[in-house]
Amino acid sequence: MSYSTRGDLYNSIIMAIVNKVEKRVKINRDNVIKFQIITYCFMNDIQISASDLNCLTELAKEESIDLTNFCENISGQLIFKSPQSCRNAIQKAKRKDLVIKDGKKVMLNPTMKIQTTGDIFLDFKILGVD
Repeated sequence: MSYSTRGDLYNSIIMAIVNKVEKRVKINRDNVIKFQIITYCFMNDIQISASDLNCLTELAKEESIDLTNFCENISGQLIFKSPQSCRNAIQKAKRKDLVIKDGKKVMLNPTMKIQTTGDIFLDFKILGVD
């Protein structure tokens, strides 16, 4: 084996080594939903505020809900100060394709594939390369 071939083989072996990090946690359903929304937004370069995240989490728990009732509920939970603030956040989320609004009904965009029911096990495999 020549020196250059041995060097190429050595570089191939070095490049195959990666740092693997495993974390296992058990969290409540709301936090599992939040994590999925945050991950979706991160991967799609979408910025949302903490209030927007809480609002989307509550919306994810509903399949489809009347916008007026939802905004009053969100205001009652003090996520936003008024129903109008919630409507503004829903409209902003709609522009970012996070929410679908059909007439007076509103729902989380199903293309996000957010799991909300039953036992949820998230298994992400992410490879960061230089």
